[in-house]
Amino acid sequence: MAASSAAPAPSPIPIDALRYEPAVSKIPAFDKELYAENRQRLAAALRDAAVPAGAVAVLQGSVTTTRNETDNEPLLRQDSHFLWAVGANESGFYVAINVDDGKATLFVPKLPESYGIWMGALKTPAEIAAAYGVEEGKYVTEMHAALKAASPSRVLLNVGLNTDSGLTSEAASWEGREDFVAAGLVDVETLYPVLCECRVFKTEREIAVMRQIVGAASDAHCVMMRAVREGMREDGLEAVFKFWLQSTVGSRYNAYTYICGSGPNAAVLHYGHEGAPNDRFIGKDEFVLCDCGHELFGYASDITTAFPSSGKFTPDQRVVYSAVLGALEAVEAELKPGVNYIDMQALAYRNILSTLKEAGVVTGEIEDMMAANLGAVFMPHGLGHMLGIDTHDVGGYGGKDARPRDTRDGFKSVRATRPIAKGMVMTVEPGCYFIDMVLDKAFANPEQAKFLVKDVIDSRFRGIGGVRLEDNIIITETGIDNMVYVPRAIDEVEAMCRGEITSRAGFAKRYQA
Repeated sequence: MAASSAAPAPSPIPIDALRYEPAVSKIPAFDKELYAENRQRLAAALRDAAVPAGAVAVLQGSVTTTRNETDNEPLLRQDSHFLWAVGANESGFYVAINVDDGKATLFVPKLPESYGIWMGALKTPAEIAAAYGVEEGKYVTEMHAALKAASPSRVLLNVGLNTDSGLTSEAASWEGREDFVAAGLVDVETLYPVLCECRVFKTEREIAVMRQIVGAASDAHCVMMRAVREGMREDGLEAVFKFWLQSTVGSRYNAYTYICGSGPNAAVLHYGHEGAPNDRFIGKDEFVLCDCGHELFGYASDITTAFPSSGKFTPDQRVVYSAVLGALEAVEAELKPGVNYIDMQALAYRNILSTLKEAGVVTGEIEDMMAANLGAVFMPHGLGHMLGIDTHDVGGYGGKDARPRDTRDGFKSVRATRPIAKGMVMTVEPGCYFIDMVLDKAFANPEQAKFLVKDVIDSRFRGIGGVRLEDNIIITETGIDNMVYVPRAIDEVEAMCRGEITSRAGFAKRYQA
């Protein structure tokens, strides 16, 4: 057998990188009132939807699964609708919410006594319900009898199409449910759209939690900038991010699969998956793009930063970064209630193309480029999405004034076609990338190729990767409130990467309405 060469050892994570003063460092208490308020909002919205008196809405939580045929139980992440209504992240729960008054009953599994050895002291249903701020608690084995005794006029089950993913939610199922089906009492049409619309608009309590997780994630992104070094592996940055979030605010859950791409990997939009698990060694003078977010009590952060591996952008990197930063600032200056993200996608494209034109990457009139949809060559994804209990939260295509989904490249990936409104929480994430397959397709298209300066692109920008800058914003009455607090200006990003900034006081908040 031939001897194999040893893989190079990654550069260690510098301890000094962790010497950053956290702005958010207190592990917050669980807010029972947040979820009680959500249940009351749901009940009120169902009454407004003319649901008859005496109706009850039933939601089923997730159930712990095992890895293949083993007894290894991966960490449970609760069904998002159930989590929004209850806040419980435990297996096998149900909740029944009375539409008349918003009061609820939590149904929990009756576990064998022996589970107390392995899982700790077993609590009663009443104790569990009280911990989550639910009015009453019972065992799941009592559920059917309790529902029948309530004589509901209608049983609302949460069935509907998630227009963002194209997947359908499953109705709650319990022993005895068929009795209600046979009696013609089950409604599988009303609950889902009403619940999704409630999730679109965040309460002050929800926003308070989101400020905490976005603030802590902002700090973690700053620490990744301080930690980056030539020769470290991309997943070293992933480890820094997760360590920071779990140690400062007790956040255990990724909001999605981390993207930590360096060099050409920075142009892979959803890099970091199991086939490309953030395992490249970071080179000298490379772009590093980190799209990382965590959850707190189910609510997500979703922030993207881009920075130089060696602490200083090259001239060509400055061009790409400036194009994206200019687009981000232009869009955020225009955002306010009534604005549509499809129009903002076009605004982002115009800004990116203008900067690329100044740098000699493209040539021609900007409006002619827009007519050829040249912007999608450099930014083939959508500008942003709803953010909440899910990273790609529900409701972006809902509402009576939503536009039809655009079919053009880039535009078709905009995940919000309704006018934005006060109380929504969204991302803004323009990007500019040099993706070989997209460039090759554009060069083969005469309508787009005439604007592309091929020798400049091929000699200077192919392989450079790309930049995405992503903020998490609240829509206010007059504009936005940006919850993200990371350096965006080029000189501040470089100073952070060189370890010269040790707290938020070292850089300016870029935009605050």
